[in-house]
Amino acid sequence: MSATRPILVVDDDPGIREFVDLALSDEGYVVVTATDGAAALEVTACRYPAIILLDMRMPIMDGWEFARMYRERPGPHAPIVVVTAAREAAERATQIAADGVLPKPFRLAELLAVVETYAGQP
Repeated sequence: MSATRPILVVDDDPGIREFVDLALSDEGYVVVTATDGAAALEVTACRYPAIILLDMRMPIMDGWEFARMYRERPGPHAPIVVVTAAREAAERATQIAADGVLPKPFRLAELLAVVETYAGQP
């Protein structure tokens, strides 16, 4: 995938957003972040991400609502990977027909493996 297609990180936790942004930027990826689903919809209105790393429980618009509204839009859709600390992470991913799941807490190697799987090399 082209490096001009960003990795979209949607999480209300500033520490998670900062860690993922720094880790992926260091690997050569372009990263865009959003604090909730509504902000993520704004991003996807003008940019087509290579992958969306999506937290599920967020204020304003949660991951379930974001996934539903995002997929209602026409055009190609980026793979969505659910990033959650919930014990039922796989179930949550299934609920929104996500392409993958990355349970929190995760290691850097796990993050990079997921991004390489769905977004390709930077």
